[in-house]
Order: sequence, then structure tokens, then C-alpha cells
Amino acid sequence: MAPEQSNLKAALWMGGSITCFLVMSVGGRAASKDIDVFQLLELRTVIGLAMLYPLVRAAGGLAAMKTGRPVQHVARNLVHYAGQFSWFYALTLIPLAQLISIEFTMPFWGAILAVLFLGERLNVLKAAAVILGVIGVAIIVRPGVASIDAGHLVMLFGAFCFAVSVVMVKSLTRTESVVRILFWMLVVQSVIGLVPAILVWKNPQPETWLPILVVAFTGTFSHYCLTRALSHADATFVMPIDFLRVPLSAVIGYMLYAEQVDIYTAAGAALILCGNLLNLFARPAVSPAEATVAKP
Repeated sequence: MAPEQSNLKAALWMGGSITCFLVMSVGGRAASKDIDVFQLLELRTVIGLAMLYPLVRAAGGLAAMKTGRPVQHVARNLVHYAGQFSWFYALTLIPLAQLISIEFTMPFWGAILAVLFLGERLNVLKAAAVILGVIGVAIIVRPGVASIDAGHLVMLFGAFCFAVSVVMVKSLTRTESVVRILFWMLVVQSVIGLVPAILVWKNPQPETWLPILVVAFTGTFSHYCLTRALSHADATFVMPIDFLRVPLSAVIGYMLYAEQVDIYTAAGAALILCGNLLNLFARPAVSPAEATVAKP
């Protein structure tokens, strides 16, 4: 039975998704003060896998998670792991508003990759969206005018990795469910990150376990909330709500870390968001699975 179509329910689920992502950024910054990002990612995936199990069981148990495309899952998650590492590492280097703004360039790189590798056409709206996104990033980073922060480059690389991940997962969504994709994401990334985590491992301080658990929970169920939102309304209604993360992250950055938002960040973020709106209306509706796996 198809879920009831309701903009109100979709908005409420998106509220949950946005809250999870914002809380995850706070938890991630707190945890990374004590432990390395590799260790944080490993703990997030292992604990997140345990937290995902009720959804796995509801979807038919471990037997329903069997896949005939293990190579595709591994390849996709190598790229997605690099994106997640970049996101959490950049979180320790640059203000939240800049991080989230640059993260939103992911659809532009995805559009370019889709043209190059999937044979999609770059129409006027998509081209305009890419141009606005590039200009927005240039305004935030201001190469040649201000010194380029390493965090900007790290997050740009992360956004590119997320875009590659989305292009790769388009193929997976033809045969795999959202829960199965999330399950293999956590399993594969747990394996990928095991050795790096062991090499930098240190026993977390007792007070660090709370932000670690927060990151694991919000990192897993932010995707679930987003999927539920997309099941209740069209992507053209749901995805623009996600843009609220930009101003809200600026508010959180100011209140918790005394981060100031300058005119360049505000102007660049505005152009990036405008480009996202153009890109959203220039492409077919986003599937729940595709949107779900495009996040850190």
C-alpha cells in the first residue's frame, strides 16, 4: 500500500531529517576534539548498523539484504566513504555555514558527471544551475583575494565524492531497496574504515561517548526521515525544505561557536541555493533511494 500523500507529513519528516543533520554536525565536532575522524566514522558505522537492525528486520531480515551486486556496493561505498571523511574532517576546519553551503554544490557536480558518463543532456536550466553554483563557491572561497582555507578544498572534494556516489547509486536503485543500500553502506564502510581506525585508535573519554552515539543515531535516521518525507510528497516539495540547513547551520555556528557569517558567505550561499532550485526543476523527481544516499 502506497503511503498517504501529505505535504504536512512530508514537511514534518523533513524537519526530523534536518534536525538530525544539524545535531550530527554538533556531535561530530564535539567527538572529533577527542578522537580521530577515522575512528569516529568506524564507530558511527558499527553502532549505526546495530541501530538500523530494526528496519532490516522489518524489511525481511538479513535474508532480504542478500545482493547480487556486491562489486557495485563496494565501489560506491569507497567513494562515499571518502565523501563522508571529507565532510567530518572539514567540519573541524571551517564554519558550519560554509561547510553546508559548499556541500550543496553536490547536485552541480552530479549534473556534470551525468552528462559525461550517463549520456544525460545539459539543458539551459541545468547549465545555469552549474554556473550559479561555481560562482557561489568562488564568492565563498575568493581565490586570489583571500587565502584559501584547506577546509574549503576538503569539502569541495567531499561534495564531488557525494556526486560520484549518486551517479553510481542510480544503477543500484534499479534492483536494491533503500534499506538494503543503507545496510550495505554501513557494512562495507565498516570494513573499509577498520584498519585506518585501528591505526589511530584511542579509548574515547567517557564524555565523548554521548556525541559518538549522537552521530551514529542521527547519521542513520536522518536518511530514514528523508526517505519517509519523499514517500509522502514530490521531491519538488521536499528537497527545497532541506535548504533550511544553510541558515540554521549559520545560527548554530553563531550560538555555539561564535562563528560570524560574512557577506561573502551569505552571497555565495544564496547563489548556490538558487542554482539548486534551478537544478531541481530541470531534472526528473529524485527517488527516495537516490536522495537518501547523497548525504554524509
